Amino acid sequence: MASPTPSAGDGARARLVRALSDVAGGDRRALKTVYDLTAAKLMGVCLRICQDRETAEDVMQEVYLKVWDRAGRFDASRASPITWLCTIARNTAIDWRRARGLGETAAVEAALEIPDERPSADMLLEAGQAQARIFDCLDALEEKPRRAIRAAFFEGHSYPELAAAAAVPLGTMKSWIRRGLLQLRGCLGDG
Repeated sequence: MASPTPSAGDGARARLVRALSDVAGGDRRALKTVYDLTAAKLMGVCLRICQDRETAEDVMQEVYLKVWDRAGRFDASRASPITWLCTIARNTAIDWRRARGLGETAAVEAALEIPDERPSADMLLEAGQAQARIFDCLDALEEKPRRAIRAAFFEGHSYPELAAAAAVPLGTMKSWIRRGLLQLRGCLGDG
């Protein structure tokens, strides 16, 4: 029976195991390799527990100091290197919370009960379609009312400012905008 082909994850694991072994031997460059391979994951662990980026960065520094001191204790036959490192990060972050009297963090499962306030994908799609429709209707207007409506509603210019910029009487500007809005309403079907 043929042996399974190694995956990309197996190569990264072997590289991490080798780097941890080199760290145990006092190789500083190997610690940088460990950092490069694991910092994002371990920062996520620390950030989730500490709930503050600056604090998580401080805890990360402690984590890598512990890795430097304890790399000789790592046994690849007992645990994966990332599990071992995540355990150090988790315990260091929890120790930080306890030292400050902050207690335990909520379980990961508690996140399932937090409502997601962001709009759903179908609502975003619908809003995008409505926006596209508004711009299509705006593009269908004559140039003067179109420019006046865009400047008034998208750029926040007042009627007097628009009238002065276009060198037309204020009443004319108001008429352009009113007629343009009526045409928009008809185009959008809100009549």
